[in-house]
Amino acid sequence: MQSDLNVILPEIILSLYAMLALLGAVYTTKDKAASLIVWMTAAVMVILGVWLLVYGDAGDRTAFFGMFIDDGFARFSKVVILFSAAAVLVMGQEYMLRRGMLRFEYPLLVALAVVGMMVMVSAGDLMTLYMGLELQSLSLYVMASIRRDSAKATEAGLKYFVLGALSSGLLLYGASLVYGFSGTTLFSGIILAAGDGQVSLGLLFGLVFIISGLAFKVSAVPFHMWTPDVYEGAPTPVTAFFATAPKVAAMGLFARVMFDAFGGVIGDWQQIVALLSLLSMFLGAFAAISQTNIKRLMAYSSIAHMGYALMGLAAGTVVGVQAMLIYMAIYVTMNIGVFAFILTMERDGQPVVDIASLNLYSRVQPGRAFAVLLLMFSLAGVPPLIGFFAKLWVLRAAVDANLGWLAVAGVLASAIAAFYYLRIVFYMYFGKEGAVLETGRSPVLWTMLMASAAIMLIGIVNLFGIEAAAEAAAMTLVN
Repeated sequence: MQSDLNVILPEIILSLYAMLALLGAVYTTKDKAASLIVWMTAAVMVILGVWLLVYGDAGDRTAFFGMFIDDGFARFSKVVILFSAAAVLVMGQEYMLRRGMLRFEYPLLVALAVVGMMVMVSAGDLMTLYMGLELQSLSLYVMASIRRDSAKATEAGLKYFVLGALSSGLLLYGASLVYGFSGTTLFSGIILAAGDGQVSLGLLFGLVFIISGLAFKVSAVPFHMWTPDVYEGAPTPVTAFFATAPKVAAMGLFARVMFDAFGGVIGDWQQIVALLSLLSMFLGAFAAISQTNIKRLMAYSSIAHMGYALMGLAAGTVVGVQAMLIYMAIYVTMNIGVFAFILTMERDGQPVVDIASLNLYSRVQPGRAFAVLLLMFSLAGVPPLIGFFAKLWVLRAAVDANLGWLAVAGVLASAIAAFYYLRIVFYMYFGKEGAVLETGRSPVLWTMLMASAAIMLIGIVNLFGIEAAAEAAAMTLVN
């Protein structure tokens, strides 16, 4: 029992912190303590992330009879989740405070969502999977509608909740089928029941339903319908959170289930994941072209990028999982920079999300405009920026796995998607004369934007060592 608790110590620490902070805030000046709690929560997450980095070679451990797995794959995912959640929390603090939305519950909901994400990527059992997923989801539902006086935010929260409940139902139905036909909820037992290439029809149906539930969480087509409305309706700091850490957790869980529970029948799920990847890349590429709201554009962008990440997963190899992990780490870094910029967009003190408002922005803020240019080029996959290498990794993994058609489709989708990223750059440098867009003077947002843009350039040297770390993480999963 003691060894089990040691394995889940990071989750216990973050959970205890959230509960103690909640009690402390209730018996103090509440909302006046909100800013302090934001910084404290971010600090706790960074400390846990550094801890996992330093002790990242602890080997593979399991807890609670295999229901919880602590291996290199889980630790890599947790580090990305913790650092990105901390960054987004700090980024949004001033925005929420200025608009009267900063409640002490907000950072604690983020903390509890992160606990759920950490459980998700370490799940070794269908019960653990569902517990982590629901803890994350319930926190996100509340966060989406935290601006109670806004009809759009309320609509976003309600849509997310209803469609999230549907996806949970699909996932649970799939889990019940898998349990019924395998006789166990443990992934280690399911992979034995599935056999090596000879999976029963009932187990296959269960797998399809589980994939459907997980596809909703990663915004993969055709389970993407909630994404644009929730991204647009939720407060921008919440949207920034949705676009980063939860995506890493969902992709991590997806990979965990596919390899740990169904690793013996890769041929059966490879086609489904490849189709999800193909549809997501093209819908994200085409649908974003007509968008004028930058938050909706980023929603369709995220759908397309999840398609590329799924391409790595569809490969079904160590290189594929490595490519997926590299892609997610780089995608999160790019999104942090882009949303740091979106949070600064305002006119007369009010937030602005219209892309046309960026007309000739480079004349007002040449430094920030160049940073956004780097991020947009990186999102589009323009060489030699780091985003190009992220795409190159997943394309290579697909080709190596005899999915050349998917790699060709990915290149075509990327070329189409480049249009709407470059359109933002066009507005900033060659747009029409009009009302000048103001940008806030927040040093935190400026630092996040510039740091993210700098990483796009400096990272081309050796990807900051992510390549080797992702390979080690992938090898612990695909064994």
